[in-house]
Amino acid sequence: MPPAVRIVGHGRAGGSLAGALRSIGWTVDVVDHGRAPRAARDVDLLILAVPDDAVASVAASVLPVDTAVVAHMAGSLGLDVLEPHPRRASLHPLVALPNVELGARRLSGAWFAVAGEPVVNDVIDALGGHAFVVDDEHRAVYHAAAVIASNHLVALLAQVERVAAAADVPLEAYLDLVRATVDNVAALGPADALTGPAARGDEATIQRHLAALPVEERELYEVLADACRRLAACKS
Repeated sequence: MPPAVRIVGHGRAGGSLAGALRSIGWTVDVVDHGRAPRAARDVDLLILAVPDDAVASVAASVLPVDTAVVAHMAGSLGLDVLEPHPRRASLHPLVALPNVELGARRLSGAWFAVAGEPVVNDVIDALGGHAFVVDDEHRAVYHAAAVIASNHLVALLAQVERVAAAADVPLEAYLDLVRATVDNVAALGPADALTGPAARGDEATIQRHLAALPVEERELYEVLADACRRLAACKS
């Protein structure tokens, strides 16, 4: 018998999780912030799927119920923001949720950062996911890594699109290269997956790139080329 779950928040995170759980036969009640004060009643698990800066205020507005676990989905926050609730937890899906439909599918088999009461593991197990514990002390650095892996990658690919456009090459032509590179990192680790001019010490090619790039694109290239040099040095 699955736990009784209620989610506060109709956004991408709450909608994706509700959709994923409903797809495996769970009954999930989703409410808006206005119904938060009584949301912990008659449930085993109340999940606050609200923006990070609203978690503490929404949690404070919920009347505590001793038997209910109150959890949030914020990657960067610890359990202290869930006071005054006696039973607390967090589950942060380590996936991008661009919309509810795609997000619900991606949560199946996903990785989740968890802390606190173990009932959240029932959710993850039901979705065929993988859980790892991140304590309060390390939540911010864990989430920073997630932002680098997802948001910063998007910004980098936006630069690829801009720079490639100068040669009349579409972004799509580079995406197989991106996918293969990610596969190489998975198989070999970052240092051994590194290729290109910085990996082989080809400074002349790097200087040709910088000369060809628009001025506004050079700073990011230079920062990352230097990072590649340091990574290549790890193999020496």
